[in-house]
Amino acid sequence: MPLFPLKILIVDDEELARRRLHRLLGELPGCEILGECASGQEALALLARGDLEIDVLLLDVRMPGLGGLEAAALLPEDGPYVIFTTAHAEHALAAFDLGAVDYLLKPIEAVRLGRALERARHRLGPRQPPGELHRLPVSTRAGIVLLDPRALTHALFDGALVTLHTASGPLLTEQSLQELEDRLPAALFERVHRRALVNLEKIERLEPQETGGYIARMPGGAEVPIARQAARRLRRRLGLT
Repeated sequence: MPLFPLKILIVDDEELARRRLHRLLGELPGCEILGECASGQEALALLARGDLEIDVLLLDVRMPGLGGLEAAALLPEDGPYVIFTTAHAEHALAAFDLGAVDYLLKPIEAVRLGRALERARHRLGPRQPPGELHRLPVSTRAGIVLLDPRALTHALFDGALVTLHTASGPLLTEQSLQELEDRLPAALFERVHRRALVNLEKIERLEPQETGGYIARMPGGAEVPIARQAARRLRRRLGLT
């Protein structure tokens, strides 16, 4: 299966570093460079225009003015995934706290960059179907609930816990959305937002938003946000242009 192209923005204040990343990306399949920025401010301004669908930022940590960590903290929740590129190892923990896909130390090699981009592609693209799952064990404060995945309409993360919305009522769990995504049938479920998973069979309507995303209308009137990047992936999955 051919790789869908990752749309990439390079952000680094050093021209030589930008040129190196440009060359490395040219050696890797499935990469489309949409532009280069020399500062965090410039990158945020470009993203704010909203006319480019950028999947991944290759973001330097230390830059004059607004550094990479500060710029990443200002990205919207449905913004691009971030791969930090830096000569300074000491900021890795802070980077991963911001949800970074990876943290690459300079000088960056093509193999290492390729692995980081594959992690981003895995988050953006459809997952490989796992084996059939009849019951999903969900840890709750009342014990372990064995949930039929087809009874789950959607799951939302509120910043502390994940709420599983089911036909028989909500369930609260400390399991992460990533854990749930990895264990739910890929044929049924799609990660549509950093804070949301949906059962595709339960979506009643998709309402387009000015941001380029959707609002998914679920049974009972519930609303689930679909981020712009996820909307593009969902259109591919549904065979829409």
